[in-house]
Parts: sequence; C-alpha cells; structure tokens
Amino acid sequence: MTDDTHPAAHPDFALSFDTVADQYASARPSYPPQLFDTVESAADLRLDGSRVVDVGAGTGIATALLRARGAHVIAVEPGPGMGARLRHSLPDVPLLRAIGDALPLADGSVDLVTYAQSWHWTDPSHSVPEALRVLRPGGALALWWNVPDPDVEWIAAQEARLQKRLPGYHRHGVSGDAPGMIASLGLTPAPEPVLHRLHWIRRIPVDLHLAHLGSRSYFAVMGPEKSAPVLADERAELLRLFPDGIVEDAYAVDLTVVRRP
Repeated sequence: MTDDTHPAAHPDFALSFDTVADQYASARPSYPPQLFDTVESAADLRLDGSRVVDVGAGTGIATALLRARGAHVIAVEPGPGMGARLRHSLPDVPLLRAIGDALPLADGSVDLVTYAQSWHWTDPSHSVPEALRVLRPGGALALWWNVPDPDVEWIAAQEARLQKRLPGYHRHGVSGDAPGMIASLGLTPAPEPVLHRLHWIRRIPVDLHLAHLGSRSYFAVMGPEKSAPVLADERAELLRLFPDGIVEDAYAVDLTVVRRP
C-alpha cells in the first residue's frame, strides 16, 4: 500500500489499490540498498537470518528485497488483489490476510516488523503496541516511505501542480511526522523513535513515471476518465523538461526506527 493518507478519513482511498495491483507492481519504485543498510544499523541486527514481518506488503516490493537480504519474511496484506499479485511473484513467502492493528502472531516471535509505504493506513494506537507485542526484546519496528524529493526543483513543482488539481493531495502526509506520532501515544516504557532521511534517483521513461503517478490512490479513486487530463498535462511538462524521454525521478526515503526495550 502507499500514499500518505489515513484510512479513518478516507476508506475509499485505502481500498483503491486492488484496482491497480498490476500497475502498482510494474510502476512503483523499489528502494535503494542504503535503506536496508540503515535499517540494520539503526535496529542493530542483520537481516540475514532475521525473522521479519512485512505489514501492508502490497505486491511484495519490499518483501522481495528483505528476502534477498536473507531475511525469513512473513507478508501481511489485507487486499485480495494485492495479495494475489504478491503470491504470484513470491509463491514461497507466507502470506497472512490481516492488518497491522491486529497481527495474528505470537508475542515476542519476530526480530523486525516493517511497514513499507503502509503504516499511515493503520491506527497508530493499535499498530504500534501490536508491533511491540510481536517483537522480541531488542527487536525493532521500521516504517518507511518513498516520497517525491522536496529538495529537487522539478519534483517540487510537479507536487505543487498535483496538489492544486487534486483536492486533499498528500494532505495527511505522515512520513516525517511518524516519530512524533509514536512518541505521543504515551506508551510505557516510552519508545524512542529515530527518523532518518535518505536520497536516491531512478532514471526511467516518461511513461513509467506517469504509470507510477496513476497507481497512487488519488488517481485510482478518480478513475481513468478524470485522471487522464491530469496525466496528459504532466506528460507534456515532463517532455519539456526531459526531451529525451528519460525522467530523473528523485526520491527521499523517510525511515523511522523504534527499538523494543
């Protein structure tokens, strides 16, 4: 799952991804190796051999990368369409149809709980205690989001255009606010969340960038008829900026890591 929106306010957004599962799988960006290096360092563990639960796993983008690092991964995904796509691409990964607010796992049974682009769809007052419950002492909860890099001029301009044309666009963004949200829960003992920001670029064709935009919940909810004019205008602007048709897609990865005492 993805997009910085809270399901309590927008249940239609939370359910939108099943309609674009294949597009999501083919167009969504991956994650840079330094993300997983940072997770290992901040969590003080090696992914190789660790027991990891990837919650809101979607089509399995992060799940596959965690497994490639040697982790023993269980995927948790409530959406039937997204889950079917994950099972097709990762048939050997255990898949649980569940949500982060109520994990069907034993106390202290895993080393790491991850949320890639998905924690904002949970109720933090439930999902954080649930993650801490299933973690072993010293285990860690890691939340991360790929977000358009606000420090890159053309990205910032595109985001401003989309915000103007799409009401509520990223209005509920939480990627940089996650540490404060967790600290405000009043848990005992109090967790100490730490925020890291990484930067990376992928060079992709214009059509792939547009497919990525179209897989966001805002566009999925609008439907193709309403989203087509917006994407057409973005195509024209991108071809003006990148006349060779290759976009330098710039991302910041906001990562929050919380250790269980």
